Amino acid sequence: MKKLWSNPLFRFVVYAFSLYIFWFLVYDIWLQPSRIIDPLIIEAIISHVGMLLHFLGYESGATNLYGPEIRTIGIVGSNEVWIGDSCNGLKLFALFTGFVLAYPGAIKKKLWYIPFGIVTIHILNVIRVAALAIIVKYWPEALDFNHTYTFTILVYSYVFALWYIWANKLSSSVEKG
Repeated sequence: MKKLWSNPLFRFVVYAFSLYIFWFLVYDIWLQPSRIIDPLIIEAIISHVGMLLHFLGYESGATNLYGPEIRTIGIVGSNEVWIGDSCNGLKLFALFTGFVLAYPGAIKKKLWYIPFGIVTIHILNVIRVAALAIIVKYWPEALDFNHTYTFTILVYSYVFALWYIWANKLSSSVEKG
């Protein structure tokens, strides 16, 4: 067993799986049903998208017209974009964080790289939602395609790039040579 544990790939898989189980227990069993964090993140997204749209010269509006669980934002005069729990980026924050925690690296680097990654993923998500609001205004028929494919590919590519940078530029495995 000691020889197996000395294998970095085996350790990574065990750590990553353990973190996944931990995330499942914390999020699916406690956080999501208690509605503690998802609404906070969605409110932050709505606020930041509103600021971005205003900066771009659009008048935005956010409503909970359909109840407190259905949060939307859009450009005045067009349909709004609904931001659901699965689109708020929290699972990507956890996925990114789990990878960095499970992969070798100095704790000092992890302490700045994880918040950096989470903040930049959030910023990218804000840009994504603002872009979807603009798409709804000018090309509503393109919303589904862009939501499902274009922005999914862009966001996951960005998270993959963050992982790549961690694994190939910042982790302790790079320092060892």
